[in-house]
Amino acid sequence: MANYQTEQIRNIALLGHVGCGKTTLLERLLAAGGELPAAGSVERGTTLCDFDPQEKQLGHSLFSAVCSLDIGDSHINFLDTPGYPDFFGRAVSVLAAADSAAVVINAQNGVELVTERVMDAIKKRNLCRMIIINKIDAEGVDFGALLEGIQDAFGPECLPINLPTANGEKVVDVFFKPNYEQQTALSSVQEAHDTICDQVVELDEELMEVYLEQGQSLDPEQLHDPFEAALREGHLIPICFVSAETGAGIDELTQVFARLMPTPLEGNPPLFLKGEGEDAEPVSVVPDPDKHVIAHVFKISVDPFVGRLAIFRVHQGTITPNSQLYIGDARKPFKVNHLLKMQGKNTRDTSKAIPGDICAVAKVEDVTFDSVLHDSHDEDHYHLKSVSFPPPVFGIAIEPTRRGDEQKISDALHKMAAEDPGLSVVHRAALNETVLYGASELHLRVVLERMKDAFNAEVVTHPPAIAYRETITKPAEGHHRHKKQTGGAGQFGEVYLRIAPRDRGEGFLFRSEVVGGAIPSGLITAVEKGVKQVMESGAVAGYAMQDIEVVVYDGKTHSVDSKEIAFIAAGKKAFMEAVQVAGPVILEPIVKLKITAPAESVGDITGDLSGSRGIITGSDSKSRNRFQINAMVPLSELDNYQSKLKSITGGEGVYTMEFSHYDPVPAKLQQTLVSEYKHQDDDD
Repeated sequence: MANYQTEQIRNIALLGHVGCGKTTLLERLLAAGGELPAAGSVERGTTLCDFDPQEKQLGHSLFSAVCSLDIGDSHINFLDTPGYPDFFGRAVSVLAAADSAAVVINAQNGVELVTERVMDAIKKRNLCRMIIINKIDAEGVDFGALLEGIQDAFGPECLPINLPTANGEKVVDVFFKPNYEQQTALSSVQEAHDTICDQVVELDEELMEVYLEQGQSLDPEQLHDPFEAALREGHLIPICFVSAETGAGIDELTQVFARLMPTPLEGNPPLFLKGEGEDAEPVSVVPDPDKHVIAHVFKISVDPFVGRLAIFRVHQGTITPNSQLYIGDARKPFKVNHLLKMQGKNTRDTSKAIPGDICAVAKVEDVTFDSVLHDSHDEDHYHLKSVSFPPPVFGIAIEPTRRGDEQKISDALHKMAAEDPGLSVVHRAALNETVLYGASELHLRVVLERMKDAFNAEVVTHPPAIAYRETITKPAEGHHRHKKQTGGAGQFGEVYLRIAPRDRGEGFLFRSEVVGGAIPSGLITAVEKGVKQVMESGAVAGYAMQDIEVVVYDGKTHSVDSKEIAFIAAGKKAFMEAVQVAGPVILEPIVKLKITAPAESVGDITGDLSGSRGIITGSDSKSRNRFQINAMVPLSELDNYQSKLKSITGGEGVYTMEFSHYDPVPAKLQQTLVSEYKHQDDDD
């Protein structure tokens, strides 16, 4: 469809636990819509969206991918995502581009660990939700228990819009043109139809009256607007049944996408803000093709041959080849040489991108993940409310295999971090160590393999480094006079400051209470620079500091010798002095662990966790004689946990790990970390 309008676009993210069949489902949809001659196979490595060599080798998605499909007069952009919990950040990053999200559930397994996490992330983004139950033709599926489990997990608003037959061979519509004589594996068609209609009309009093007057019979057209309202408010989460393998339910699913899921004009508006931090205010961004351009970059792909590809969603205005666009608050625009539409790894030139469109530009080096592109300085400092990512807490220290490869490794690392929002690269200058942080061992292994294969950048690694932090436990004061005379112009700066702990997670706050010009405002900024240097490098064990308030309240200057470098040094030393008497502590990351394992392994698992300073927070029985155990555990205790769990459960246990919070480390561990740091410092 060459010339579609915004009201014909649907942007749908496909999410779900690994193995639920998202990519296979998308292949079937693309083949049914004529975009592919036949559905590709994940096993054979022939799918459109799993095109990376690592994905083909592993047989699972590792990256998000974009493709589109025309159904009738609707143009649907699909965002396929990885289902491994290790790549959760890559999956939820696409939510910024979607108007609705479809969560795919394996009919045999029901609600799994990642299912719950993505449903929560979608809800936080205020997107319309739907559920697709795949693999309905599998043996032994208990549809009643499956539906009950979904409603227990996500609420009674999860209602079927179609139903499977007893053996999962086909799907029966209960919304558009219900055949009340059809037999299904669940309720009667009449009951399912009435239930979903009741749910929809609850939000429209006038329609409720018509509904009751007509003897509970309404056309789908009458229900369309209240159906959209119910989706927007989370009052309805429709459920569709399919088998991507056999094609059962595919036609019914495409009708739901095209006729019921929201367009960019119907979904909840994007969460744009202007300004930074607490001063940021919501701004209205509307899908009007004639207004200033506002687009948001939700994915960066770095290819050694193609270069950097920035994939974005247009929220306002129209972009064409030769458009001049600014990146954030940059003063100099770049020219759009080629405007591209994505179909998996394939790209084609397009003549324009209208509101709701998902397109890409290549070889614009300054564009980054989360950038806002716009064509007027009126929209400087606009940004989309960030997607919430779990902090990367699993780390490995790395160094080049060959001397002289340091720059190559650095470039490759920053390219990896550019395309993966769940990745962080930290250089710990005090220890001369580069640490790569990610979600898990698998996450980092995949990143390092890609560095080697795509960029010929090989590294050796050291045991995982834990992302410890430092903070203080009580208020204190610090003072330092920096005085240096070197024959010519000297250096002089004197600083008095107070520090106090903030609540966990509140971050760093710097204030000035200097009166009477004791320190000029320009030099107060220099004091803050000095403090921040210590905050970044650590004061007692070389780890970044957090949750501290610093107030500079007095100082002295010299008419000739006071300059920025002097007050950076004075601020640094005064802050260090204060920290030493403020009860400094080292914090360690605590993670939420969710383990699913056979019931007979529960005792051994909980015993092992208790011996690893873990706290069991709950457990829940699952289908097929399995239990889910929830626990809070220090990350440092989980080294090689995959192997340990495999040993305990005979290979039957799986787990997900998610950052929760920071807590002080035990006193003995703090002593060890501090002494190791001092020893390293002495050696240097």
